[in-house]
Amino acid sequence: MFEYNPEKHYPKETESRMVIRFQDCDPLQHLNNAKYFDYFFNAREDQVPKLYGVEMYDMIQKYKAAWVVYNHNISYVRPARVGEWIRIKSRVLWYNHNTVVLEYYMTDDSGEELKTVLWTTMRYVTIKEGKSTEHQGAILDFLKATSEDLDISSLTIGQRVKDLKGKLVKEKK
Repeated sequence: MFEYNPEKHYPKETESRMVIRFQDCDPLQHLNNAKYFDYFFNAREDQVPKLYGVEMYDMIQKYKAAWVVYNHNISYVRPARVGEWIRIKSRVLWYNHNTVVLEYYMTDDSGEELKTVLWTTMRYVTIKEGKSTEHQGAILDFLKATSEDLDISSLTIGQRVKDLKGKLVKEKK
């Protein structure tokens, strides 16, 4: 079970390396658009327990609440191709009392070429009634420790794509 430790450094970004599988691709050997979601969600599901010691099932059981998706915003920049090694990074981009926005992005293996950006917006709801509830306890501590807390009120995913491309160019130098 996750217990927030104020002395510990919690990285704001997770990263996974994986290969694009043949069965996930279309006849043009591009990753099928719907499969991007599987790659993103699986990468985060693998990394969160390793980096933060958080098992989502344990949190759900303890707090009797979970996040449910109510919006995806995705931008396909460059295709991921069959057999290609890629990197997936994810982070809590923003949160408030009952909502989180997760950002996922995929690059080539070198981290130089942006392929896709996904924003997923989720509401925190009670398990029993399915009603919106507030983040509390270790969940709120976790969000504070791991969030970029970026002001997204006037940010579009198109602008974010440009920002991430610029960031990748700077990191390359």
